[in-house]
Amino acid sequence: MRRAKWLHVPFWATYVFLYAPIVVLVVMSFNSGRSAYTYEGFSLKWYGELAQDERIRDGVVNTLIVAAGSTVVATVLGTLLAVGLARYTRSKTLDALALMPAVLPDLVLAIGLLVFYGMIQLTLGLYSVILAHGVFSMAFVAAVVRTRLSNTDTSLEEASRDLGAGPVVTFMKVTLPQLTPGIIAGALLAFTLSLDEFVIAFFTIGNNEQTLPIVIYSMIRFGVTPKINALAAILLLVSFTAVIVGQRMTKIGEREPNRTPGGPRADLRMQGEADSTMRSVSRAED
Repeated sequence: MRRAKWLHVPFWATYVFLYAPIVVLVVMSFNSGRSAYTYEGFSLKWYGELAQDERIRDGVVNTLIVAAGSTVVATVLGTLLAVGLARYTRSKTLDALALMPAVLPDLVLAIGLLVFYGMIQLTLGLYSVILAHGVFSMAFVAAVVRTRLSNTDTSLEEASRDLGAGPVVTFMKVTLPQLTPGIIAGALLAFTLSLDEFVIAFFTIGNNEQTLPIVIYSMIRFGVTPKINALAAILLLVSFTAVIVGQRMTKIGEREPNRTPGGPRADLRMQGEADSTMRSVSRAED
């Protein structure tokens, strides 16, 4: 049955609606004039002015510190959480609680973290944002790693334990190498989420530091300029690059041959039968 051609219209209309503003933003970042709405000619001067703006430089440094720190926290805790949920528990309640930070509204999570920091009398700063972003991104890392974990060969872990290896050695030598593509993809996703997250950072950061999204927010209150467009274009490039690399890592992991339980033993048995046949043929020739 031939599909109606008009069905493609809403599909492409949705893509235009999503990406047309991004295209306009990138094009206007190369505007030679000061207007953010009227294109007056091609120029790279706004990208040069970004490097000379001390406030933006400080925001970039703070954002990279927060993104790197929260990525480490989220990757470690998310990986351990995924392994624990997949290998050691079968609880629907724990599964729901693990994904709660990902489905909660950012505003609710930000207010909750702010109240918690106040209860334990933690002074706000970059480290408070790192912890907050780590909690927020941990659920996404756990979801990505758990998907990868469902495609791994459990017989290798069983063989490792049968040979006398403990849980820690089995995890480090057998499970972790199989999870590497998923862990890298989850880490890149966590880095991207932290890079442009605004609400949680706004509530949990101190008065003396500002991340780049907060700097942009304070700048656009006085109007959008081509400098902001140039900064947004750079953030888009970094985000798209991280997402594409993460997607490629996930596909690389999916292309790896998935062994079924007993697979390695079957391969060894087939290899042994082949060697025995070759020895028989050699004796017959002699």
